[in-house]
Amino acid sequence: MADTPIDPEAAEYVYRQVADHIAAEVASGKLHPGARLPGERALAEQYGVAIGTARRAVQELRERGLAVTLPAKGTFIADSQDQPEGQ
Repeated sequence: MADTPIDPEAAEYVYRQVADHIAAEVASGKLHPGARLPGERALAEQYGVAIGTARRAVQELRERGLAVTLPAKGTFIADSQDQPEGQ
C-alpha cells in the first residue's frame, strides 16, 4: 500500500479524507488553479483507496467548488473566481 495520509480506521469517511488532503494542497499553494488532477485510477493508487472512493472524493471537490471536470479532458483545480460565494 502507498505511503498515504489516509487512515481507514479514522471516524471520517475515506473519500472525505482524500478530498480534504487535496483541498489542503490547494490551500497551501502546492496545487494551483488550472492544475490537472490525476485520473480516478491514479488517485486511487496514490491514496491506496478503491476507485469508487477516489471518484467520490472528486465529486466532493466539485461540490465544494474546488474542482471542475471537463468531459474527455479531466478534472482541474478551479479558479477561486469560479467558486460559489461563501467558500
